[in-house]
Amino acid sequence: MRIATWNVNSITARLPRLLAWLENSGTDVLCIQETKCAVEQFPADELRELGYEAAVNATGRWNGVAVVSRVGLEDVVRGLPGDPGYEGVEEPRAISATCDGVRVWSVYVPNGREPEHAHYAYKLQWFEALKAAVAGDAAGSRPFAVMGDYNVAPTDDDVWDISLFEGATHVTPAERAALTALREAGLNDVVPRPLKYDVPFTYWDYRQLGFPKNRGMRIDLVYGNDPFAKAVSDAYVDREERKGKGASDHAPVVVDLDV
Repeated sequence: MRIATWNVNSITARLPRLLAWLENSGTDVLCIQETKCAVEQFPADELRELGYEAAVNATGRWNGVAVVSRVGLEDVVRGLPGDPGYEGVEEPRAISATCDGVRVWSVYVPNGREPEHAHYAYKLQWFEALKAAVAGDAAGSRPFAVMGDYNVAPTDDDVWDISLFEGATHVTPAERAALTALREAGLNDVVPRPLKYDVPFTYWDYRQLGFPKNRGMRIDLVYGNDPFAKAVSDAYVDREERKGKGASDHAPVVVDLDV
């Protein structure tokens, strides 16, 4: 089974590339983040023509997640149990489904904006709710993974120049502690191959030639339980999909499983 995660940064803007990538990559299950569309605008018909079912949690604007699968889609749960909400509103940042015996979550962790911002506190609270929600599946016997845009770089080596991130989100001790706590619930960091350069960055800013200069970050993560991690035969960042006109600022992370 080939499973991937990809922050598409607007599924409407990225639809031709998304459909071509699915057709050419041999992906069975794709966790999508930042759809930026309402459910009724999600391209379910176009995906169905390629043989994919879709489960969507979206309201439009800036968030939205989905799981699309050509190997089955069961036991869908939309939203994060215990979601703390931001300013009284639960945002569409999580969805889970079982695809041919493998349970996956597609998550879009809050950005945090700035360490002093209320959105940063919300981010840490959201991590706590995520850990509580996945603990049971993480300890289970079936393959299980939480995949998506975590908006945290696990280590200093996961950013292109740590000296430029002083006082910024994505690298603070509290955010990294939240990642550690999530892993300690029974998950493993499935680190992909970079295909080029030394570090498997997954995100490059559109500005200042971030991608051509490889000024990236590894913030799109695959956290799998032991049965999932033991089944991994390969994992890589498809940085080719970050190239060219109309690309997302994130690249897909692809994982092959022997299940």
